[in-house]
Formats: sequence, C-alpha cells, structure tokens
Amino acid sequence: MLHRLDPGRLEPLPLTEESRLRTGPVYPAASLTLLRSVFAWVDEEYDKIPVERAILGESDLPGTVLRLPMVYGPGDPLHRFFPLLKRIDDGRPAILFSESMARWRGSKGYSENVAAAIALAAMDARAAGRVYNVAAPEAPSEREWAERVAAETGWRGRFVVLPDDETPAHLVLPGNPEQHWVASSRRIRDELGYRESVPSAEALRRTVAWERSHPPAPIDPRQFDYAAEDAALAAR
Repeated sequence: MLHRLDPGRLEPLPLTEESRLRTGPVYPAASLTLLRSVFAWVDEEYDKIPVERAILGESDLPGTVLRLPMVYGPGDPLHRFFPLLKRIDDGRPAILFSESMARWRGSKGYSENVAAAIALAAMDARAAGRVYNVAAPEAPSEREWAERVAAETGWRGRFVVLPDDETPAHLVLPGNPEQHWVASSRRIRDELGYRESVPSAEALRRTVAWERSHPPAPIDPRQFDYAAEDAALAAR
C-alpha cells in the first residue's frame, strides 16, 4: 500500500507479524533503480516474501525470519539523515516539509540495536520457526525526527510545512502517505527478552557524528535544489 503497488485497504496499525503481506511488486521501478545503485545484489526479481517462505519451509534446518525496520546509524548505506544534516550544515534558515511527509511515521532502528536483535535471535533456540518484527518501541513522525536532529545539532532555523501541491517535487513523499509503516516489536521483546542496548538519545548523537564524518559519495544534487525551495518559501 505504501508504494501504491498493492490494491486494497490500508493496513491497520501497528503492523504485526500477522499483518497482511503485500501481493504486488516490492518497489516501483524508480525506487528499485535507486536501490540497485547502493546494493549490488538487488535485481529486478528482488522480493523478500519468497525467501521467508523458503526459510520457514525448511524442516531440516529450522530458520527464523527477522523483519527489520529502516536502519539508521553508523554504516547506513542509505544515509537516511544526511539530507537533513546537510541542510543544517549548509546554514539553511528554513527546512521544508510537505504535509504528507511531515506527518508520515515509519519504524526505525539504530544499527547497533538491530544487530543485537539479530544476534539474540540467532543464538536463542526459542526463535526457531518464528517471525519477528524488529523496531524501536516508538515511531515519531518525520517532522518529529527532524526536530530531534535539530536539537542535537543546535540548529536555530525553522521548519516550514507546505501543502503537497506547493512543495518542490524532490521533497514530496512518493507513494501513499496515508499508509504509515509502524511495526510492533512486542513479540521479540516478550518471547526473547529483546531490549535496546543503546538509548535513543545516544543513538541519535552517534548517528549525527557518523553522518557528518561519512557523507555519501557521490552526493545527488537533485536532493538539494535550494533554488526551488527558496521559491516555494517566497511564494508563501
């Protein structure tokens, strides 16, 4: 539903391990092309669902499926917080959000905490044959995340939320913004005792430091069309 590739109703939140799985493609063509530029192993047939079925269907070697969140922090190849940090470090007086992007919520997880969940499931026999969501216990909106990053950096600018049709195209969330992606990780917490080892404030501090010292190469200039952003601000 998020990418508008799957027909039907919106999935109720939070998403659990029993929530309806998609029946359509994973990503639209443009998103798949972007992923392939980062992950060499992604191809046109990329799909996690058949892999899950194969793992859970192997009786001789019981497997465990971990459904991961949007992972951020040191080592994040997608540099999820870099666009925001670059605008802060470039001294932008205002940072724009479309209405849909500002309110959208998706489960994230700090890289070290997600790694700990993977290790826990790999070493605990109770995980055999089980499916677990891995995610932080809270899922702030994208604007709330930006406010936390701004507070960490000491940025004193302002956030401006615009109607989607008045927001520069490169800042509009593609897909269906009404489908939030908020996953419950209660099962892995209840069954295996998973808890985050790195608190959220420390995770954010480490992430900001890493993103600043490890910018992506190359940087896509289309993400930073400041002329279009200034024009949208002036029109307001």
